Amino acid sequence: MQSALQLHHQGAVARLRMTRADVHNAFDDQLIAALTSALESVAADPGVRVLVLEADGPSFSAGADLNWMRGMAAASEEENRRDSLALARLMRTLDELPKPTIAAVQGAAFGGGVGLIACCDIAIGVHGAKFGLTESKLGLLPAVISPYVIHAIGPRHARRYFATAEIFDAEEACRIGLLHQVVNATALESAVQRQIDLLLKAGPIASAAAKQLVRDVCAHTNGAKHDADNAALIARLRVSKEGQEGLSAFLDKRKPNWIAQ
Repeated sequence: MQSALQLHHQGAVARLRMTRADVHNAFDDQLIAALTSALESVAADPGVRVLVLEADGPSFSAGADLNWMRGMAAASEEENRRDSLALARLMRTLDELPKPTIAAVQGAAFGGGVGLIACCDIAIGVHGAKFGLTESKLGLLPAVISPYVIHAIGPRHARRYFATAEIFDAEEACRIGLLHQVVNATALESAVQRQIDLLLKAGPIASAAAKQLVRDVCAHTNGAKHDADNAALIARLRVSKEGQEGLSAFLDKRKPNWIAQ
């Protein structure tokens, strides 16, 4: 049986590719488990500094696999709860991955596919790609992916698209914040490579910690504690080995040691 995933390493870059093109890279329990396992492997690999999430075929991900949905419709509430928790674990693992992540969106994304994009730090899509949070057409809601999608597009847009289930194009996805950039299909790889190059020039610890900083800032309600935590963070970074090297390199007008000389 053909693998649902391919994980390749190109130096400090891991590329995780969904390969179920025959079913538009739709989710089932096996793909969810395989993605989660691969992401955990990348998270634990000190040699990886950037993850690119990509897909084969005309679609990035069509959301839930029809056969999987059929099985879940016949399953008990408890079985559905356990199944949904597995998807929740996947999304959280990607969202909290301690490496910068890039979604290379070469085609349509629906439902959980939108969730994967929202969980990535950088998302680049192609003109002509379509997107949709179509669960309400089935009398459902994108509950498991909702924290990540709402953070990406904001509550105002989420209220619209969660309720209407309408399809929107790449330009709209960029306007509302799901994508950062829209390019021609022939330019997707070069656009992704530009982001990789930028990330590899940044301090490894700093670039990996950036998402946690944003998460902490957004979670703060106590202004004084917020200031204290941020001051403590920058103090730790300044005296850290990486921070000292970065500052010294800047002052000495040379490249830091994490960039090939």
